[in-house]
Amino acid sequence: MSGTHETIGFVGVGRMGANMARRLKDFGFPISAVYDRQTAVATELAKELGCQAAADPAAVAQASQTVITVVTDDAAMDQIFAVDDPTSLLAHAKDRLFINCATVSPSIHREVEQRVTVRGGASLEACMASSIPQARQGTLYLMCAGRKLTFERAKPMLQTLGKTVRYIGASGSAAEVKALVNMVMNCNTAALAEGLGLGQALGLDLTMLREVFSQTGANSRVLETDGEDMQQRAHDCYFSAAHAAKDSGIAVALGRAAGLSLPVAEATLAQYQRLVASGKGELDKSAIAELTFKDRVKESH
Repeated sequence: MSGTHETIGFVGVGRMGANMARRLKDFGFPISAVYDRQTAVATELAKELGCQAAADPAAVAQASQTVITVVTDDAAMDQIFAVDDPTSLLAHAKDRLFINCATVSPSIHREVEQRVTVRGGASLEACMASSIPQARQGTLYLMCAGRKLTFERAKPMLQTLGKTVRYIGASGSAAEVKALVNMVMNCNTAALAEGLGLGQALGLDLTMLREVFSQTGANSRVLETDGEDMQQRAHDCYFSAAHAAKDSGIAVALGRAAGLSLPVAEATLAQYQRLVASGKGELDKSAIAELTFKDRVKESH
């Protein structure tokens, strides 16, 4: 083990996970092992980072003191922390620290913490409100939840990954905040697509319209990140429509459980589900504009 840093393993090395691993490696953190369901992806990254391409999550936990997980959904999270499965992370949970970064439901974060704690390990959720470039640059916005002591233990490493590292509270609370962040962001994205789509139908100059939006009450962070992409139909993926649908779904489910009606969030969820159903789930969330621009709507029928 080089330096004073703990060895770190990764489970889930898609665009976010891989860039987080590269960032930590740059700052002298020893990366011990990586695993991904797509074996080729993990093998390539392992070669780049000079670490082990693990055969399963258990091998990552065995080789690492800290394991960072970045998986797609609740089912994947449940699987990598499966009870009584010799290939899961729980096979080597004792004295390990698991930092779980995926946007999954608060209940699965709480369940994972329980499973890990019973086996003598520690678990922290570190939900990310940022995208791929921020993962590489170490400027993520991280919302953490779990035991305060666990947070303090993870903080020095998290500060290499994030510009903002916030402690939210008990397990599940960061996932709740993240679901609300993405719910509002997705609603803003859907509203912007409708504004620009209507603007185009009225024959307005969209570059001018975006500028006016930016100087008035129609301004939003989404206008800055997605407005031009919607106009230019540049939907290279930073945050996929499929992920937007999943995250709005988590928020809508939380709303229902709390006995609240969230009509705007529900309408946004329906739009993203339409986009996914039309085969555009892997495009960026900005592709929701394909459902609102007159000439594009005809194309997709």
